[in-house]
Amino acid sequence: MRYLLVAALALAACSQEAPQPPAVEPATTEAPASEISVALMLATPTGPGGSIGTVIIRNSASGAMFDLNLNGLPPGTHGFHIHEMASCDASHDNGAMTPAGAAGGHFDPQSTGRHAGPEGDGHLGDLPRLEIGSDGAPVQRSLTAPRITDITQLRNHALMIHAGGDNYSDEPAPLGGGGARIGCGVIG
Repeated sequence: MRYLLVAALALAACSQEAPQPPAVEPATTEAPASEISVALMLATPTGPGGSIGTVIIRNSASGAMFDLNLNGLPPGTHGFHIHEMASCDASHDNGAMTPAGAAGGHFDPQSTGRHAGPEGDGHLGDLPRLEIGSDGAPVQRSLTAPRITDITQLRNHALMIHAGGDNYSDEPAPLGGGGARIGCGVIG
């Protein structure tokens, strides 16, 4: 009888389920963005103005691709850069308002302090120049920035269009000799 009682207790213990640890939700990681859409606005002394289009930034095998769909820009060559701050607000500088001045300077995460163009070893924010035809027609084309290999590093910065050209040098004028900030968009 004693053996029968021990066997019954052992069988009862085996039939009860062992406590299970609480379920753990799998960790989620956000997939890297395959593209970032940036709305560009006119840069004015009072802050962002009207829309001048969009730029889609995407990764490619040859670097970051900037797909442009812009309008309302003056004809000619324009400097095109990533700036360090995520703002297109005007700033007060030496007694005057600077359009999109809150965007700061060119994006330069390696602290090179040099302007050397999209293929050079200076600011990472140096992008290819924009060429606007003499008729000022809308621009729909793509530009490549070969040194930018992951577009997520551009988040929380500004995309800037400058009046006038860009010679990708700091001589004879600093930052390629480009002019005023005429278009700006926050890269979110």
